[in-house]
Amino acid sequence: MPGDQDRDLSRRGFVQGTVSGLALAAAPAALRAAGGAKDADKTAVLAQVAPMHAENLRRLQEWIALPSIAAENRNFPQGPEYMAKLAKDAGFTGVKLIPTSGKPGVFGKIDAGARTTMAIYFMYDVKQFIPEEWSSPPLEGRLVQKPGLGTVCMGRGAVNQKGPENSFLSALMAFKAAGKKLPVNLVLVCEGEEEIASPHFHEVIENPEVLAELKRCVGVFMPEAGQDRDGGVQVSLGAKGVVELELISSGEKWGRGPAHDVHSSLEAQVDSPSWHLVQALNTLIEADGHTPAVEGFFDKARPLTAAQEQMIREHAAKTSEATVQQVLGVKHWVHDKNWVDSLMLLESRPTINIEGLVGGYTGPGGKTVLPHKAVAKIDMRLVPDMTAADTLAKLQAHLAKHGFADIEVNMSGGYDPTTTDPASKLIQTQLATYRKLGVDPQLWPRSAGSWPGYVFTGAPLKLPAGHFGLGHGTGAHAPDEYYLIESTNPKVQGLDGAVASFVDYLYALA
Repeated sequence: MPGDQDRDLSRRGFVQGTVSGLALAAAPAALRAAGGAKDADKTAVLAQVAPMHAENLRRLQEWIALPSIAAENRNFPQGPEYMAKLAKDAGFTGVKLIPTSGKPGVFGKIDAGARTTMAIYFMYDVKQFIPEEWSSPPLEGRLVQKPGLGTVCMGRGAVNQKGPENSFLSALMAFKAAGKKLPVNLVLVCEGEEEIASPHFHEVIENPEVLAELKRCVGVFMPEAGQDRDGGVQVSLGAKGVVELELISSGEKWGRGPAHDVHSSLEAQVDSPSWHLVQALNTLIEADGHTPAVEGFFDKARPLTAAQEQMIREHAAKTSEATVQQVLGVKHWVHDKNWVDSLMLLESRPTINIEGLVGGYTGPGGKTVLPHKAVAKIDMRLVPDMTAADTLAKLQAHLAKHGFADIEVNMSGGYDPTTTDPASKLIQTQLATYRKLGVDPQLWPRSAGSWPGYVFTGAPLKLPAGHFGLGHGTGAHAPDEYYLIESTNPKVQGLDGAVASFVDYLYALA
């Protein structure tokens, strides 16, 4: 949560914002002239956006063609080196790779001599992909027509996160092209392991040089494509935490079943580690097949406040349930809940999800094998005041209690939830900027997804954190991921509108 200084800034910023129009009318001529110069600078910067469209699109397509995938150790060190080059091209100075125990981070800053310094969070890695599942090659960044939307750029990382990040970099390049200084100073911190739950990002933040610069910042934000298909925008006040792990059942650890794969005819004689894993997984949920059954799992889960519940009701009233179901490809919410109640669960409920099951033979035809090992890939989403460490310990204790102490529990990454005060200057500036741009934003208790914002919102920084950006895209972690380039819906911004929104936001932050 923000500290006392931030809350004071938030209060002053809110009060100043409400009276800015009246104050300007009564201000001395010198002050009005200064405001005019600022408006002229912004106009000059925005004038560069459209002429740079082709260059900005090409940069996105070239970046998509270089996928950095931490889980596959793919494109290292090329990925961070390319991220560093993009940062330098956008005007960041002192750009360097920050070593970690895993993939390196990227750090840089822009000192515009401004009174306000803002931190920017980037990720340069993307999720894995299976080309055969895509309708367009996932590394081409091909332009594709989407009915009801317009022209999109389709490729892995298009919206998560290269599209929004490229649009933010494009905004910085528009300042350079116009020959104008940024209205705020920037500190860039970037990681290459977000898609494996950021196991080493804290090492980037703990670097003395990086930490010293972050302590000068008033907040941190992550660029996003914040608009849905209808043009609506949510301003999230936090995000769920996450624990990613593997549960491994093996004959070697169990002391039963084979130590290597054997013929399946021996199932009548030999225990199966695969069934052992299935039985262990079945204890993690209630009989409804959905609700977590780990002892104490909900003990620290903070209930939604009345204000948060009201945010959800207002969002439900303004958002088409049918459109959301169409985008997700679902016909029913869990337990056949209604639209409002399903959103209440989305925001309040911590979860245990099976990402994947791996074991034995999965190729064409059969192989009549009794595998010696089976693996379940699990993620657990956490709400305040749960922590990754406590939740992992409860899962391990649960397995041991139910006779599955032999199941290996290997956490690969994770972090705690985040929360930011809605009265913080960061959130109030986001709301005001969206409204100025003709969008009616909706406050949202927290993102059901996760990002490692805990390193910013927790000690020692305790910064407000959020996301910002017009534009649209979807398909993160899935086939046919896309980012909108040319919009046919006037309510939804394409590439140029997204770039322009970041220009406006930077001036608003000042």
